[in-house]
Amino acid sequence: MTGHSPTLETILMIEKTIIESEEHLNRRTLWKSLPRQVHYSTFKNVIEYLEASGKIIFNDNSIVYTGVNNAKLEKLIQTSVKI
Repeated sequence: MTGHSPTLETILMIEKTIIESEEHLNRRTLWKSLPRQVHYSTFKNVIEYLEASGKIIFNDNSIVYTGVNNAKLEKLIQTSVKI
């Protein structure tokens, strides 16, 4: 990771914003919708961490939270096309 190092508070804030969003957001929309300002380099570090730890995945350009008890993920799985 390069740039600013995120605090635990920042990581939890971003994760909470992803969980509570009504729809799957892209990076820029998520960054702009955070309750307080975060340097973009810090934001990118948090997104990299959440992806590396298996808490998020990317569906096209949208961020999908894959943590426990995710109703949006369940809906996405149920409506997806099986291959």
